[in-house]
Amino acid sequence: MANDTEKSPLNQLARCGQSIWLDFIRRDFTTNGSLKELVDHNVVRGVTSNPSIFEKAIGHGAEYEEETRALLAQKSLSAGELYEHLAVEDIQHACDVLAPVFNATNKRDGYVSFEVSPYIAHDQDATLHEARRLWRAVARDNLMIKIPATVEAVGAVRQAIAEGINVNVTLLFSIELYKDILEAYIAGLEARVAQGKAIDHVASVASFFVSRIDTKIDAEIDRRVADGDLQAGALQALRGKVAIANATCAYHYYKEVTESERWKALAAQGAQTQRLLWASTSTKDKAYRDVLYVEELIGDATVNTLPPITLEAFRDHGVAQPRLAEGAEEARHVLTQADRLGLKLDDITDTLLTEGCAAFCLSFDALLGAVAARREAVLGEKLLTVSNALPDDMAASVVAAEKEWSREDKIRRLWERDASVWTNGSESKWLGWLTAAQDGLANIDAYNRLAQDVKTHGYKDVLLLGMGGSSLGPEVLEKTFGRVDGGPTLHVLDSTDPQQIATFRDAVDLGNTLFIVSSKSGSTLEPNILLAYFWEQAKKALGREPSERFVAVTDPGSAMEQKAKDHGFSHIFYGNPEIGGRYSVLSPFGLTPAAAAGYDVRAFLENVQLMVASCDATVPAMVNPGVQLGLALGVAATSFGRDKITFVASPEIASLGAWLEQLLAESTGKRGTGLIPFDGETLGEPSVYGQDRVFVELRLGHEPVDSRLKALREVGHPVLGLHLQTPEQIGQAFFAFEFATAVAGSILGIDPFDQPDVEFSKVETRKLTEAYAETGHLPEEVPFASDGSLTFYADDKNAAALGTGDAASVLGAHFKRVGAGDYIGLLAYIERNSSHTQWEQDVRLMLRDRLHVATAAQFGPRFLHSTGQAYKGGPNSGVFLQITAEDAADLAIPHHAYTFGVVKAAQARGDFDVLASRGRRALRVHITGPLSEGLERLAKVLSDVVKGA
Repeated sequence: MANDTEKSPLNQLARCGQSIWLDFIRRDFTTNGSLKELVDHNVVRGVTSNPSIFEKAIGHGAEYEEETRALLAQKSLSAGELYEHLAVEDIQHACDVLAPVFNATNKRDGYVSFEVSPYIAHDQDATLHEARRLWRAVARDNLMIKIPATVEAVGAVRQAIAEGINVNVTLLFSIELYKDILEAYIAGLEARVAQGKAIDHVASVASFFVSRIDTKIDAEIDRRVADGDLQAGALQALRGKVAIANATCAYHYYKEVTESERWKALAAQGAQTQRLLWASTSTKDKAYRDVLYVEELIGDATVNTLPPITLEAFRDHGVAQPRLAEGAEEARHVLTQADRLGLKLDDITDTLLTEGCAAFCLSFDALLGAVAARREAVLGEKLLTVSNALPDDMAASVVAAEKEWSREDKIRRLWERDASVWTNGSESKWLGWLTAAQDGLANIDAYNRLAQDVKTHGYKDVLLLGMGGSSLGPEVLEKTFGRVDGGPTLHVLDSTDPQQIATFRDAVDLGNTLFIVSSKSGSTLEPNILLAYFWEQAKKALGREPSERFVAVTDPGSAMEQKAKDHGFSHIFYGNPEIGGRYSVLSPFGLTPAAAAGYDVRAFLENVQLMVASCDATVPAMVNPGVQLGLALGVAATSFGRDKITFVASPEIASLGAWLEQLLAESTGKRGTGLIPFDGETLGEPSVYGQDRVFVELRLGHEPVDSRLKALREVGHPVLGLHLQTPEQIGQAFFAFEFATAVAGSILGIDPFDQPDVEFSKVETRKLTEAYAETGHLPEEVPFASDGSLTFYADDKNAAALGTGDAASVLGAHFKRVGAGDYIGLLAYIERNSSHTQWEQDVRLMLRDRLHVATAAQFGPRFLHSTGQAYKGGPNSGVFLQITAEDAADLAIPHHAYTFGVVKAAQARGDFDVLASRGRRALRVHITGPLSEGLERLAKVLSDVVKGA
């Protein structure tokens, strides 16, 4: 910019008592001396910033690249944290450049303004908290904190001033609200005086936005004139005048107050007046002189903040004359005329404030979105990526949901544990998973001690005994990372099937195994009876009490904690009571077995923290991976009927699907709604799928996209994607989907953290095992049909619908009840081994291809702590075939009257009873004789009865 002389219009403004502040900031502008040149020539006496300015600077300025890399190399930072690091440094540099003006003017000028987040404009406490935080972060006396002039912010302004924080009150349109702001400033100073504190260093400006008022008023005038309003002449006479009149009246009110005795008492102690600052002074109407709002608002003790283009225009041809002092009477006349003509200035200023706050939020979204993009570009392959390939109508609905989440500030509210994001129930008590990774890093020494103990003892195996959230996460870790060289093999047992238990018993070296008993509540049946069994097995192998070989993971105060203490367990790891089981993989329930297996827990959690930062409250919905996933899932289900979520995974991370099944089903499947997940399905041709599916690809490394997914996408099916660059990013996938599930729960209008129907199944199972303990047998049940090795059971309603014929007749009637939009659940209470898994997969695909519905292949009782919640509490669209069989051999449970086989039978019957009580279409088939033969026959009958479908 050219040098200025004393005759320059810009320099002449100072003679009129007005200071020019530059509405612009950028690092290179500060560091290359451009700002200093304007300051040295007495052109610029302050600087203001806003989200749009920073978005252009930080989001797109090449000069920030090197520092961004350096910051992210040191630690994980969210977009908001990264922005703040960079912006604070820019503000500090600008403050330092303007410090000579600050000192020369005795703290009257030389300020740099830095804005609190516009997302909290209507939250007094949050605004004050952020004002304090930014004030400390910048640590410059010539900083001003910008606070939007909402009704809720008035108290924050008063308190900030009372604490000695300089404030730029921005987005002022209304004179009435300005009066409240000026009163808040004065009251804040008086509070300091009352506390015996100095006030000569406290400064404030009240920023009136000018041109936007005329934009609204002029548009209304033009509309009415075009409609042939009889007062067209009078209306047209007000074009371009109301905003200036409004500002002029505010100025004269300011003059009145500063001449009052009340103010003079403060001035005597060194108080500065709260100057009026004119903002939005570039003209929007080409018919007006481009410096109109600068020239008309020149007056003593005022500030005008100008963007560079308006600054240059005034330098070139502006006329500096003090006009404010003489304009009071004309201004009042203009406002009276506007009122008489029904232009409703008060309504317009209210609207402008609302729109201004919303616009600032959108600008902040753009800013943080740009910073997030810069962050992702720097991190590159260190981050997994999320993609949404959606049909156009669904994509538009997701965009609308993004805007709502931004408008309602729901991401910040979620992070602040605001239950109103969901049902306003108990949700706030179940959000400990948000900081689980951070908490884990804080407790890293405990995990390292466990890992060292495992090495010291030279354990060959680690056997985890748990169910649901306690087992599925560790199972993913074991399947993904395998055995560490020189370390033990991690095994995860989550079944009461006696054959399954025996298989695991025989797979480990009982005399050289560390046992981890994992139970959040400590009262869950399965971990307790597994503990009883394996304690005795280890005791026999060792010839003594195996106390040091056992570790507990449980919530503080649980029955399991007491049992671990009584038995002398070597370690007890405590879960966070504010984390539900299915959200617990990044808590001690996942990290304890990971540490025992020799995995690098610190590196794992630090990797997770990158995704936590990506989903942070400061990351806008449009670029927030957790929000993007959650909105897509929720919108697809609620607006498009696509509530069947099918996971398609790379082989190396295929185990993630079972964990996701539990997370989605147990979190969302309740109150007659929910997302029904399907894992392990081999993709078919597009023709076998209905319009109720969403496909989620879990892809690892540089594998190409599955061609079948491409085909599904091309015919209009939504395909979401998580692309992991390395297996280590499995932790990022955990957090991204936890966050997405919470978001989807909000869209569905449910509490995603309770599981009411799982508890009902537990109750029914407990009744049956207690009955066995008392009588020595389970209550008698009578089949309604039988055909050789296949015997059928159902409640009265289902039995009546299925008849009493042979197997083909019963099964045929059952599957004729399957309609469009339904799904089939195969619920097999048998050992989960490779041959049985293959049998279920073959049958489910056959049913899918012939009936064109989604199919689930589950093993009991494992699924009871997972998808069982959705099957019972979700939409009544499931058709279930429960499969039970005689156990080839049973196992006794030490100190219990019943066996594992009895427990499994009780769980199956309890499960079925709850399905029936929920009105589900359910049938149980019991296989007698050799299981393999019975399964083969059942598959054949099923194939025959649906052959013609």
